[in-house]
Amino acid sequence: MTKLNKLSIATALCLSLLLASCDSGFEEMNVNPTQADQIDPNFKLTNIQVRISGERYENWRTNLIYSSTMIQHFAALPGYWSGDKYFYNPSYSSAMWDRYYSNLARNVEDLLVQTAEDPEMVNMHHITQILRVVMYHRLTDLHGDIPYSEAGKGFTEGITQPKYDAQSTIYPDMLQKLEAAATALSGSSPSFGSGDLMYQGDVEKWKKFANSLMLRLGMRLVKIDPGAAQSWVQKAIAGGTFESNDDIAYVPHNDPSGWRNGNGQVFTSDGNPRISETFANWMVAHDDPRLYVYAQSPVAGSAPIGLPNGKTAGGSDADHGIENHSTWVDCDSGVTPCGMDVYLVPNDVIKGEDDPMFFMTYAEVELLKAEAAVRGWYSGDAAMHYANGVRAAMEYLAMYGDAAMIAGTDIDAYLEANPYDPAQGMKMINEQFWAAVVLNEYEAYANWRRTGYPELTPTNYPGNVTGGTIPRRLRYRANEAVANPQNYSAAVNAQGADELTTRMWWDK
Repeated sequence: MTKLNKLSIATALCLSLLLASCDSGFEEMNVNPTQADQIDPNFKLTNIQVRISGERYENWRTNLIYSSTMIQHFAALPGYWSGDKYFYNPSYSSAMWDRYYSNLARNVEDLLVQTAEDPEMVNMHHITQILRVVMYHRLTDLHGDIPYSEAGKGFTEGITQPKYDAQSTIYPDMLQKLEAAATALSGSSPSFGSGDLMYQGDVEKWKKFANSLMLRLGMRLVKIDPGAAQSWVQKAIAGGTFESNDDIAYVPHNDPSGWRNGNGQVFTSDGNPRISETFANWMVAHDDPRLYVYAQSPVAGSAPIGLPNGKTAGGSDADHGIENHSTWVDCDSGVTPCGMDVYLVPNDVIKGEDDPMFFMTYAEVELLKAEAAVRGWYSGDAAMHYANGVRAAMEYLAMYGDAAMIAGTDIDAYLEANPYDPAQGMKMINEQFWAAVVLNEYEAYANWRRTGYPELTPTNYPGNVTGGTIPRRLRYRANEAVANPQNYSAAVNAQGADELTTRMWWDK
């Protein structure tokens, strides 16, 4: 990272102390930003990007404890890994809500206000709008109806109890903002510089990102409004999406003065997660070379065995005690590996606190184009886009470091052994999507709810709150009923009970 990048992150971290507190209520947002409009927009953008990437807090609770285990990429035995057993933990369920609304939403609104009126800041304004979509589409995909149009406006408009907008209005607005951004971004106007950790102000790459997000969000509507989904997907592809792994949207974390990768911080602190049996078995069945990028055996040379989801340790329960599972090897037997050393752990190469945090990859775009072709919405060749997506998903892993590189010959062999089958097109495409977004568990969870792939077997751990079904959403922040009672009640009345099993608008 350049010296300017380091200065940008360091300054942005100082800025975060001025613009954001560590509490998580809407009331505290009604704070005068004093001289915020005098601060360089580049520093504000850096702060926004690293906050969307996230800290250990929300990545631990929302991304890994909940999303990664519900989607069966990872598994864990302790009960506090709530998503593995479909428990409700109030602070875990609302972790991203807490961080994004208290710290990020007002910073985004502040930068939008600063860049709205100056014609010289048109690129800065629309780049900020794209990041706003990244933030809110994560939140609405997790919770459904959420504060959107009035959120973060405590110090700009004095709104301390924002209304919850219906997801049916949030999605069209996000898509329209992406379209406006992709249209308005111009190489003839000034842009961000070193403060833009993602693209260094390159407006052409930001256009591609806007259109690629439009493709993702448009495809999200397939169950609720196929006509609108088709229209937005076609518009996104025509506008120009990612063309290679060089276009990937990510935040680097290799600057010692900056924020660490939140997932990496979790792995540093918590040694409980293992690779899920579901995911390990799928990769073994497909002889997938990514298996030993994502995973490693605690005992070198041992068989690749994943940990089943919904298990616990130290009990005699025949159904849920790991000691009674067929894969368990008692250490008193003298056999090695034994105990928890039987089960695959996350590979060190993807556990770094200095690893990049990926928002969207070229592999995702190619697989979504393959699905669009299967649906008849796009004239491209589904088999070609499938192969492009699989290849890109394997090649981009090199961004984690040399140890994650997969040889081109191994990729070729994989595609030859796993050719695209039109009769199984939707299943194959979306299973590959699942395999391509490991650690971006928000997206894995959303795409599973959208498509039903991969076909997962739920757990039914005692005390779960879903009746043994995989949750369809996370619940709102627990004290919303007190802090924002009228708007919270209106949202619950409109969307349905504030439970993990309630389906949101696009998931009907």
